[in-house]
Amino acid sequence: MPAPEPAAAEPSATLSRRAPAIALAMLTVVYAFNFIDRQILVILQEMIKEDMGLSDAQLGLLSGFSFALIYVTAGIPIAYWADRGNRKNIIALALAVWSAMTALSGLAQNYLQLLLARVGVGLGEAGGSPPAHSLISDYFPPERRGTAMSIYSSGLYFGILVGYVVGGVVADALGWRYTFMLLGIPGVLFALLLAAVVREPLRGRWEHASVNAHKPTLGETLRVLASYRAFMLVCIASAIANFGGYGTGNFSASLYLRIHGLSLTEVGLLLAVAGGLSGMIGTFLGGYLADRLVVRDRRWYVWVPMWGMILSTPFSMVYYLSDNVTLVIAAQFLTTMAFSTFLGPCLAVSHTLVHPAMRAFTSAVLFFVINLIGLGLGPLTTGLVSDWLAADYGVNSLRYAMVIVSLIGSTSALVYYFAGRYVIEELDRNAVAPATAG
Repeated sequence: MPAPEPAAAEPSATLSRRAPAIALAMLTVVYAFNFIDRQILVILQEMIKEDMGLSDAQLGLLSGFSFALIYVTAGIPIAYWADRGNRKNIIALALAVWSAMTALSGLAQNYLQLLLARVGVGLGEAGGSPPAHSLISDYFPPERRGTAMSIYSSGLYFGILVGYVVGGVVADALGWRYTFMLLGIPGVLFALLLAAVVREPLRGRWEHASVNAHKPTLGETLRVLASYRAFMLVCIASAIANFGGYGTGNFSASLYLRIHGLSLTEVGLLLAVAGGLSGMIGTFLGGYLADRLVVRDRRWYVWVPMWGMILSTPFSMVYYLSDNVTLVIAAQFLTTMAFSTFLGPCLAVSHTLVHPAMRAFTSAVLFFVINLIGLGLGPLTTGLVSDWLAADYGVNSLRYAMVIVSLIGSTSALVYYFAGRYVIEELDRNAVAPATAG
């Protein structure tokens, strides 16, 4: 695999008409691999729990905090590198690393070894999304950026869909170890294809050409981000939302297996639809609606996520508390679709606020907060609360823990509302004025 090029080498601004579509499609597949390898643990964790004798808190640590800690720690310096180096090659290298570590997870002989393998997955995945977000912002103009970001972000749920279907079927047939190996190896091969096919666009090609003359320092970047109250509130709101999202989502398979008595294959197929397909629809709708509504009022960048959180809350209560499996599946579908509208608009407004040479770092900061609080603490909190309630409520302790964590996540709607108070003013003073001609 070619090594990342030095920052001084800026690519040509000339791209074929098909280059943006090809790049977006391939980057979306990379993001799908990201979540196949990240979330496959969700479908396998009951099998691993029985095999290794783990508690819910240990499962939460394994699927959340251990991964998130290295993910957010490594993400900042990698994003700073991506704002100066060849973003495409950084993504290809990251994909190869996390896919190889996923395959190695199948060789773990104890909890510590599996924990370390998941840390390796987190290290690789830290180099995936921020450089990809920066590439997409240079492939697509501002008025199409929300939709493009949402198409890319839908890879998250496509990965969940594939991971649940393949993971459930293969785990039932071959066990959890072979499942890790089967899903990890293809990513290494796709990394080679990505490095060969995707081109590196000119940084800041949709803004004035002069934006490439200055590379902001780390201190300058942090000062700019801290000056935008809308960005800071978007980070906080998204972190709270994902505290509920990851805290409940990482135990979704366990809910079906423990309380509703379904098989692993059945759970995989159901979650592919209720948690994967629904998320793809909601993610696309979030960016699509934002791109069209912000023409009337730019506060829709944060109002779309706000309404997504509000609408998801009543459906989620049915999902966790109903004993009717058909109703539970329908409620999960609607919960996930409404919840997943947040990511495209949040990325679009964040990238529109900042200098093109700050975009990968901006995504890394957003993901740092989201994953440290959401992924790092959400599943761990659910596991701890479930263990704490188990003496009184038995198997139902998990569903009550999910209700508590989900309701905390719903308070993000209020923070998105407050972010809307600053969006228009701060977009008007953004760091780089858009170019008047493409």
